[in-house]
Formats: sequence, structure tokens, C-alpha cells
Amino acid sequence: MTTRKSELLMPAGNLRKLKMAILYGADAVYLGTPDMSLRTKSEFSLEEVIEGVRFCHDHGKRAYLTLNLFSHNKDIPKLDEYIDTVRKVQPDGLIIADPGVFQYVRDRAPEIPLHISTQANICSWLSVDFWKAQGAELVVLAREVSYLELVEIREKCPDIKLEAFVHGAMCMTYSGRCLLSNYMAERGANQGNCANSCRWNYSVKMRLKDGSVEELNITEENADMFEFLLEEGCRPGELMPIEEDGRGSYILNSRDLCIMPKLDEYLKIGVDSLKVEGRGKSEYYCAVVARAYRMAIDDYYSDPEGWDPKSYMRELEAVGNRGYSLAFHEGRLTNYSHDYEHTASLAQWEYAGVVTDVTEDAFLVEVKNKLEAGEVLEFVSPIARETVLLRAYDFERAEDGARLEVVHGSSRTVIRLPFTLFDHEDINTLKARFPAFSVLRKERALTDEQWKRVRFDKLVQGLEMTGKDNPKAYAKRRDELAEAAGEDATERRFKTNRVGTEGCCGKGCNGCLIFWQDDKYARAREVLLKRKQGEQLSRAEASELAG
Repeated sequence: MTTRKSELLMPAGNLRKLKMAILYGADAVYLGTPDMSLRTKSEFSLEEVIEGVRFCHDHGKRAYLTLNLFSHNKDIPKLDEYIDTVRKVQPDGLIIADPGVFQYVRDRAPEIPLHISTQANICSWLSVDFWKAQGAELVVLAREVSYLELVEIREKCPDIKLEAFVHGAMCMTYSGRCLLSNYMAERGANQGNCANSCRWNYSVKMRLKDGSVEELNITEENADMFEFLLEEGCRPGELMPIEEDGRGSYILNSRDLCIMPKLDEYLKIGVDSLKVEGRGKSEYYCAVVARAYRMAIDDYYSDPEGWDPKSYMRELEAVGNRGYSLAFHEGRLTNYSHDYEHTASLAQWEYAGVVTDVTEDAFLVEVKNKLEAGEVLEFVSPIARETVLLRAYDFERAEDGARLEVVHGSSRTVIRLPFTLFDHEDINTLKARFPAFSVLRKERALTDEQWKRVRFDKLVQGLEMTGKDNPKAYAKRRDELAEAAGEDATERRFKTNRVGTEGCCGKGCNGCLIFWQDDKYARAREVLLKRKQGEQLSRAEASELAG
């Protein structure tokens, strides 16, 4: 077993995301300004970059800046100014893809450590050796590198740092070498402005001889008359079916990368940096994903033999995803790596709010999604593993003290949650565990179609993990999802039993007066009081112990 310890590297799309990633466990972050970093939607000014790097260093963490554009002549005059600014910031590394830019920076700022971007498509130890000879300190391996290839690269290249992607969106093409977005939306994927054309739904149309375009209306009556097939020029006669539902067809849509089930293998061989994709993702994503991987990494180093990914996967399921896949881990993509049925990012939980300040007697929380009286808020600590649950019966608007039963996330309302609501918590411990930038989440109500999508994703993930095929189960769940998609239902339901302010779900949430005072729940209270802070009863236990 290697003695090299892996760092957790998180994305930072703006200053607040950077701070949340660091507070929730990242060892390092990567960031950049829009013009030179392959992210035109990056929200960093140069001044904020300086502040962000300083924040990382003040917390004993690292910051890597991105300069990974493919340069055109027009970009070269900007380089000197960029290098002068970077020198003032003193980052821990500069991420570069273009060989010309690499040499330019090395000649003019030899003191800055240079990292080679995934855009350079490094897939072999030979390429790693090349960049090491040029003076690179670290190389980011392409997503297409399999685990066995990674092992060989690690063995043959022990004297250079290796970085590998472990989580985030996958590209249907070769590590960003895609022109689909350019062609269809005139937005350059290789300049950081991808329109994600691969995730769109595509519908079949027919053009009549007079030039008019009409829908090809497939109904129950005529569906058996049609079958749509694709034929490759290199494989004549091998016809591939293309299926379309009422929303269209997602023939290019890939699931999200998640190496968590195999993370111990990466830690075992000593991959220096474990990279999470997502500079365009939300601050909630930054916090929760960092927290999950931080716990997983720490637990592995504490007890490698007893390490189990299940609890960390549950945490990652609280973040929007397109279904998780091991992608190229085994060396090739399978049909489980793609999602032909659904393209939306989905989760059973959603971002409820963020702590903006901790006063002497209350949390001030900026609301991020709609809150309704009776909902259970889960406080997710950047410091402690235990979460804290609070059922809120109304909400106090911080600016004027008004009592509200509904708060809309779009209003950017700040609410006040007094510590008196947490009647089973030590106030000093509570304040210490949930500083500013702590996130709150809540269960999300899903449609029947969305619940069937969650079940389908779980099945596919299990099949890919075990390497076992179960065509019957796969077809059953897939068909259930397709059938639900055609129903266009709008009714939504929560995963757990809940009746809001009218009663109690029996799980014993902190602050739920019904649970803690009603004689009906006496037995349940006895059991719950012996458990860890914030731990709930399962639905089965709640049903058995209530009454």
C-alpha cells in the first residue's frame, strides 16, 4: 500500500462556492476568470481570485488557477497581464492545456508550479513522462483512462503528481473535444461555453415535398406501423433502433461520473489529487459533495479494511444528478453509462437555505427554495458529521419580525431561527457546529415519474457495480419509467410519511412538539433518547413504536 495521501480537489465557480468547498472539507480548489479558463460563466473577478486564494491559504488549503484555454493569436497579448496578476496571488498551481501557453508561462514565471489540464487528453504513461520532462509538476489524466491504466501509470511515473476525476458531469465525446455545441448553438465547448447539446431531447419530424415541416404524430393506433432505425456507413445492414417518447429521444445523454463505490482503489494506489467536476454547479453541490468525499477519504485512512461506500453514496444522492456511473473505470463504457430515458438532474433532497450569520440567540438563514410551515429542515454541518433536524411551524422574517407560513426562495428572504426552537440541543455546541455558510436542506416532493426515475437509476447503478446483467429487472424499471413519463402527472409526494402541522410522522425531529409531548409517542421517545443527536427512527420503527 502506498504512503501517498490523496487530496480532495473541489471546483469553485464563485467566491462563496470556494468558501463553502473549503469549509466542507476540500484540501484544494480550482478557479479562474471567465476569459482565460474555459468557463465563460465563471463569476470571479481578478480581485475575487486574490481574495479566494488568500482564504484558502488562511485555512491551510491550496488554490489552483486555470489557464487551460486553447490559445488563439488574440489571446497572447493578455498573457503577460495574467502572469503578472498570478504572481501577486501566489497560487499553488496553474492549470494549462496548450503547449505554447505552458512554455510561455514557464519562461516568464518559472516559480509557478504548472499542472497539465484534462484538455490535454493524457491517457498513457508516455504522455505523462513527456510533460514531466517539460517541467510539469502534476498532470490531470483524461476521463477515458481506465483504472488498470491508472495503476500502470502510477507504477511507471512515481515522481510526478497524478490527478484523476472522481465525480461530476460526463461528456459524451472525448474529454471536451466536442463540436456538437458549436455546430448546433454556435457556442464553443472547447472555449468553455458548451450548450450541452448532447443532453437535449431530439424529436423526429418529416419534411414534405412542398418544404413544410410537420410533426410525425405517432399514436397508439399507428405505433405498430413504424420503427425508426439508424445505420452507420461503416456497418451497412446493422440497423440500430432509435426510440422516442412524448418528450423526445436522449440518444447522446450520459449519466454522471461517480467513483465513490471504487474510491478505495484510488486511495490505495496513491492518486495525488481526486478531482470533482462542477464549476458551474450550485454552492449546495460544492458543500455536500465535498462533505461526502471528505468523510469517505478520512474513514478509509482510518480503517482501510472496514471501508464501505454505502453511507457516502446516500449523501451524494442528496445532490442533483443524472444517475451515477463508473464511466471508464473498467476500460469501456457500457449501456449503463448512458441514460436514454431522461436527461434532467434529480435528487430526493433540495437546498433549503444557507446560514448567513450566527447571532447571540438565533441563526439567520437565507432561503434558497420554497419553505412551507410544517417542513423539516436538516442542518448539515461543515464541522460535525451529525446533522440536526428542525420542524418549523412558521418562519420569522429577519428584517421586520413578520410571521410567515410560506417563504419563496426567489425572494432572497432572510429568516430568523431562534435557538429556543432547538429544545434538544446544547446551544453552544449548536453555534459551534453551524457557522456562517452552513447549508440547510429539505426533502423534495417528486412526481411519480421522478420516483420511478430514482428507482431506475438505483437499479442501473447496482448492475454496473456488480457487473451482473439482469435484463428482466432492467426492462421492467425502464418500462415503468417510460409509462410514467407518458402520463404527464403533476401530483407530487415525499419519500417519508409527513403530515406537517396537523400531526406527526413519528420520526422524532428536534423541535416537533407533537412528538415530544403526546403520550402516543412515549415508547418512541424512550428509544430515540438513547440514540445519537439528530438520528431519526425509521418508518418501520415509527409505525411499531407509535401508539
